[in-house]
Amino acid sequence: MKKLMNVPNAIVDEMIEGYAAAYPKYVKVLPENKRAVVSVNAGKPGKVGVIVGGGSGHEPAFMGIIGPGFADGAPVGNVFASPPPAPILEVTRAVDGGAGVVYMYGNYAGDCMNFDMAAELAEMEDIRVQTVLITDDVASAPADQIHRRRGIAGGFLVFKAAGAAADKGYDLDEVVRVSQKANSNIRTMGVALSPCAVPQTRQPSFVLGEDEMEIGLGIHGEPGVERGPLKTADEVSDSLVNRILEDMPVAKGERVAVLVNGLGSTSYMELFVVYRRVAQRLAEQGIEVHRSFVGEFVTSLEMGGCSISIMKLDDELAEMVDHAVDTPMYVQS
Repeated sequence: MKKLMNVPNAIVDEMIEGYAAAYPKYVKVLPENKRAVVSVNAGKPGKVGVIVGGGSGHEPAFMGIIGPGFADGAPVGNVFASPPPAPILEVTRAVDGGAGVVYMYGNYAGDCMNFDMAAELAEMEDIRVQTVLITDDVASAPADQIHRRRGIAGGFLVFKAAGAAADKGYDLDEVVRVSQKANSNIRTMGVALSPCAVPQTRQPSFVLGEDEMEIGLGIHGEPGVERGPLKTADEVSDSLVNRILEDMPVAKGERVAVLVNGLGSTSYMELFVVYRRVAQRLAEQGIEVHRSFVGEFVTSLEMGGCSISIMKLDDELAEMVDHAVDTPMYVQS
């Protein structure tokens, strides 16, 4: 599979360099570690620092949401790999304004290990750290084992809730409470149509037949729950929505936020066709879509396919979802 790159092992560092050069009004790379990206306004006194992070290859996650009202920093790992403790700690130091720092990342073993190590090191420097794991992927574990679920595209809305709470001046415990509430009220299901290839190998990460799709595939190519013949957009959308609402029932009259996320090579034309069907299904059940998000938020290099996330809203979560943000990859007034 073809890629525009120089040396494969340098692609992440060169991406970060290019990103910082493109958006100097938003972000900077810390001189202490070239994998530590923070807001130019990081470390505001009295504000809780919000750190999001994970491996590369999911752009615009995670650097793309650094900015006012959203995240304060993101340590960057190799492609599909957790950042090591060193850049996490440097970002923690930079975003700490004396009110503590919240770590937010997908529920993957490598991320848990490295962020936990960084948290211990930060605590030794009297920086208070709390963690919120993203566990929105319905396909990755049964409902009675939510703690084992992966974090995928729904994390965007959980991060948004955290960023809003911190921007509003909530203390660390309250930012964590709001973030955990957001995470517990969101579910995601995805479908893969074609594989991706990591820069080092340029080989497909998995194999699907020309007329096959896989429901529930993870954003690193982890196996899904069902493989079969390619169906229509409406049939795929119905399947994903059904699984979400079976796992997290939404009553008539309740409000939701909906996110339709492209995985890297799916056209906006297709994403809007999917959203059209999601909106129809929710309207049929008397569920109000309070706010919608359609585009690429958490990708998997050039994987084909998409995911659907639905977040149940109360007044507090609706306020967080509506909060204004200004970042290079997403702006909301």
